[in-house]
Amino acid sequence: MNYTAEAPAVWDPALVDADDCLLSSDQCVIRGQNYFVKGQIEIPVIGSDEVFSWGVWVSLSRENFSRAAELWDTPSREAEKPYFGWLTTELLVYPTTTLNLKTHVHTRPVGERPFIELEPTDHPLAVEQRTGISLDRVREIAAAVLHAGDSEQQ
Repeated sequence: MNYTAEAPAVWDPALVDADDCLLSSDQCVIRGQNYFVKGQIEIPVIGSDEVFSWGVWVSLSRENFSRAAELWDTPSREAEKPYFGWLTTELLVYPTTTLNLKTHVHTRPVGERPFIELEPTDHPLAVEQRTGISLDRVREIAAAVLHAGDSEQQ
């Protein structure tokens, strides 16, 4: 019920030892100029209490990334207003690119990844987030991800 990307689509493994780059399980900085956080796009499963989620990366402005980092271990950080961000994970199960979809990053309690709210557009991912998906669609996604063997989505 959950697939996750290990890094933003723009990450290059050759950057791993660079002084101005960082890739952790929750944050990424590239060349001290591009800032990312990992969050969850949650999609209700129709007729179930279950939620399907994509673990995705979202780019933030330097100011918002700094603010999120400052509050990283602060209780009640979920009171923070959402940050604007751009989706930087390509989810290949959708017919059109998911890169650069507009998002709002909602901070959650310490220890929980942010909730990623997509701008309400007609993109299939945004529609699924708003309306939910069937269990058959969950199976279809699972088969596509497993068949592709794409490590970015597993």
